Amino acid sequence: MSSLTDLGKFLALILRHKPEAIGITLDEHGCANVEELIEGINKTDHIDMDILEEIVRTDNKGRYSFNEDKTLIRANQEHSIPVDVELPVTDPPEYLWHGTGEKYISSIDEQVLIPKSRLYVHLSPDIDTAKNVGSRHGKPVIYKVHSKEMQNDGYIFYRSVNGVWLTKEIPIKYLEKQ
Repeated sequence: MSSLTDLGKFLALILRHKPEAIGITLDEHGCANVEELIEGINKTDHIDMDILEEIVRTDNKGRYSFNEDKTLIRANQEHSIPVDVELPVTDPPEYLWHGTGEKYISSIDEQVLIPKSRLYVHLSPDIDTAKNVGSRHGKPVIYKVHSKEMQNDGYIFYRSVNGVWLTKEIPIKYLEKQ
């Protein structure tokens, strides 16, 4: 039997990138039927509703959400497959922050900040969170994003249920390396 951490990582893979890995499909909003999900995972590992609820409840990044009656579950963001997680357009604060690894700054500085394999660029509400995110990719580099100016110029922002800000791209003129 896998640890909760291992099962959580497998759940992320399924709900964000490869639902076919366990023979399920997601609906247009990225939701999986909980019974089908449990059945699919149980082909190779052990999970039940109590374990699934524990993974969702204890995930420190708020990656997953159930619907009201817990018959559906989805990842809140970071999908590489096209889904509409039904996020409302939200007015951003004056500034948001993007943390990345040092190895990525040359491509960011030469182009536009794009989501690469994800559907959106992920932004943090504060510099400390951005530093933490950037540290996952080596030596962190932090960009201050002029988000209110972007919005005034027509860019759209969304805020995920776990506080992560999302947008499709960030042109260089709105980025300020810290």
